[in-house]
Amino acid sequence: MPLDKPGLRVGVVGATGMVGRELLHVLDKTRLPIRELRPYSSGKTGKTVRFRGKTLAAPSLELEGLRSCDLVFFVSSDEVSKEHAPDLARRGVWVIDDSSAFRLDPKVPLVIPEVNAHALSKDRRLIAGPNCTMTPLAVAGNALHRSACVTEVRLATYQAVSGAGRAALEEFFRQTAGLGRLSAADRAPVLPKLAHSALPRPIACNVIPQVGSFDAAGASGEERKVAAELRKVWDAPRLKVSVTAVRVPVVRGHSMSAWLTFKTPLSPGRARKLLARSPGLVLHAEGDYPTPALVGGKAPVHAGRVRRGATDRELCLWLSFDNLLKGAALNSVQIAEELFRRGWL
Repeated sequence: MPLDKPGLRVGVVGATGMVGRELLHVLDKTRLPIRELRPYSSGKTGKTVRFRGKTLAAPSLELEGLRSCDLVFFVSSDEVSKEHAPDLARRGVWVIDDSSAFRLDPKVPLVIPEVNAHALSKDRRLIAGPNCTMTPLAVAGNALHRSACVTEVRLATYQAVSGAGRAALEEFFRQTAGLGRLSAADRAPVLPKLAHSALPRPIACNVIPQVGSFDAAGASGEERKVAAELRKVWDAPRLKVSVTAVRVPVVRGHSMSAWLTFKTPLSPGRARKLLARSPGLVLHAEGDYPTPALVGGKAPVHAGRVRRGATDRELCLWLSFDNLLKGAALNSVQIAEELFRRGWL
């Protein structure tokens, strides 16, 4: 799309949300030549955002403004993405969508640049970003999978409240503050009665083994997404995946325990060498491990506790990462940077 001076016009739909504001922070540091940033809120008026030292108005979505952009990030709802993203892509705008609307569409590449940048195509201008919970396993396990072929994944996730959005996070803070005003003896009977609406149960001093709605088989929406998206990103349609997704009382930073079964034996020592060379990953020393408090605000996925499982074809590992960065905003910007590096943007 021709410009009257060098640089990119970049739109951000959902710029005033949690992920949207994180995206602006990442774009503030990117090497992308951004000529003009056009932030839009998700239907709200009177909102503003900060970008590169300036306060910018963030009006409700405006189609003409988006259609004249070179690149548009969607960090809003599935409904907003479905309504507008395909039209923009047909008009020649590069669209990177962080919602779940197109992740499993066979015509839309689902991309984690460290894992499957080869899925990008100059002819497919609508690109999906992955579910944040699947991302760390895809990054950490990719080199292991290419070396010894993962045939089965079992995963237990420990997901921060921020992954459920601002309303859930504010509810968590209210519940925690309310408990803090009670004596120790009074807290236990109050816990089950704490007011909640953003999450299915109170989250303060609690864990909730439900992230999304359950299907007829008892699997939650998050569990279904992780399984289906991992198969697509790894191009492993026969991969067996079992997941239990759990919301925990952590503000920011998802963690997970993973059990990987391989077609051929893979020793912990060999796995550690592969992980140490994996892009986008920090491997902790033996005896050390990452936690959400450590990884908050940091870009890479962090791995530790690499050890043998029940057989010589099973390995266990522990992962932590910032769900708002590599799980969402950072991954989207990395996709855009790859497009620019290739000369497509």
